[in-house]
Formats: sequence, structure tokens, C-alpha cells
Amino acid sequence: MRHISCLRGFSSIAILWVATAAVSAGGQGGTNDTPRQRAPRVLSDSLAGVDSFELYCAPCHGSDARGNGPVALALKTAPPDLTQLARRNGGAFPADRVRAYVTGTGRTLPAHGPAEMPIWGPTFRAFETDVRVQERIKNLVQYLSTVQRPSSAPGGDGARLFSQHCASCHGPAGTGNGPMAERFRQRPPDLTLYTMRNGGVFPSEQVARIVDGRDVPSHRDREMPVWGDAFRTSPGGLSPDSVKARIAAIVAFLEAIQRRNS
Repeated sequence: MRHISCLRGFSSIAILWVATAAVSAGGQGGTNDTPRQRAPRVLSDSLAGVDSFELYCAPCHGSDARGNGPVALALKTAPPDLTQLARRNGGAFPADRVRAYVTGTGRTLPAHGPAEMPIWGPTFRAFETDVRVQERIKNLVQYLSTVQRPSSAPGGDGARLFSQHCASCHGPAGTGNGPMAERFRQRPPDLTLYTMRNGGVFPSEQVARIVDGRDVPSHRDREMPVWGDAFRTSPGGLSPDSVKARIAAIVAFLEAIQRRNS
């Protein structure tokens, strides 16, 4: 599992800055009439998690933390989507593991990314005190916990709704082998293949429309319920926002169970 891969080459740039500053200071220290140049600041004064993320992580992971930063295409290994960490950990944000990857202490974990990913603990400590480094990393990890996408873990809304309304046809794992599947003229599709069939990108909007069903002309032949209407007319009557939230939860669950190309 690859986590927290950040700005490639930052360490080299930081060293270059320090070396340049040292040479500049040394070359100008012999005269009183030549003003000394201040060494460029390597770290931000701010210890806020969002500020550290924007400066050190967003160039690769993107400002939305989804792996689409401006440097991402130049990397050998695509930066991971950091908003999925909780989903991939049973719905709980793995704060300790994330902190270990950021600081570089999680060395027994095999996927700390390629060499182009800095180990931020030693890098930060080269320029500020341990107290500030600990605070900076703590705040950065806390910020990452706030950008997590809704969980679809067992017991979550998406998993529960899928089990109640979809699993009888599509099977509990979404592979199309539910107990009702054999009764249909067309076998229910394998819902875990959306991403593989869409070039590696989960088509969330398309899937949401299919689940909703109200504006999809080819929504089977009504063997599959039109869940937008079914939810709206359920006992008690759900509001449009509640219907949308239910569908979004199911879509999130489906995204989490997608198979990946081997």
C-alpha cells in the first residue's frame, strides 16, 4: 500500500538551497558595505496541516489529495488517492501507519514508494527542531484524516444498503451470483468490473444514474428496480436529498469493491 508520496526532489532542492545560501553568505561576509542575502526558507513558518500539505504534498497528490497533482505525470509510480485511506482500512483512518510513512519509521512496510518519494521526518529535522517536526507531522496527519471519503466498510451505510437491496441479485460480493440471479432472463452483471472496463477509472456518475434508474432509458426491462423511485416511495417517503444520499452511499460501496488489474 502506497501512502503519502510527496514532492519529488524536495530533498535535493532543499540541500541546494542551503548550499547556495552558505556560499552566498561566505562570499559576502568580508565586506561591511555589501548586504548579506538571507537564506531562502525551506519550511513554512505555519505548522497548520493544510499548509504543510499544500506545500509538500499537493504537487504530487493534488490539492484535493486524490493523486492528480501537477507533478504526478512525471513520476514513475502514480501517487495514490489519499482520500481512500480510511476506506481501505475498514472505515477507520490509520493515523499511526500514516504517521509512520510520513516520518519514515515504517520501514518494515514494503511500499513506502519509490526513491522519488521523500522521507519527511529526517527532511524536516534538517531545518527545524524536533518539537516543530512532531507538531508539523501531527497536524499533517490530522489534516489527512479530514479529507477521507465516506467509508463503505462492512456496517457502513453503503454496505448495509447494498446488502438489503442489491445482494439478492448481484450477490454479497457484487459479482452477479445472488440467490435470485438464476430467475432472470439476463444474469445480473458483475458490479466489481466497472473500473477495469472503464480504463481504470470508476465511472461514479454513470453508476449513480444506473442505480437511480429514473433517467436511464435502457434500465434493463424493469427486472432491476428503479431505485430512485423505490427509495422515494418507501414507507415514510424520503426527501430528494435523502434519496440522493442513499444512492451515493451505494455507489461509494461499489467503488470500494472494484477489482484492479493485476
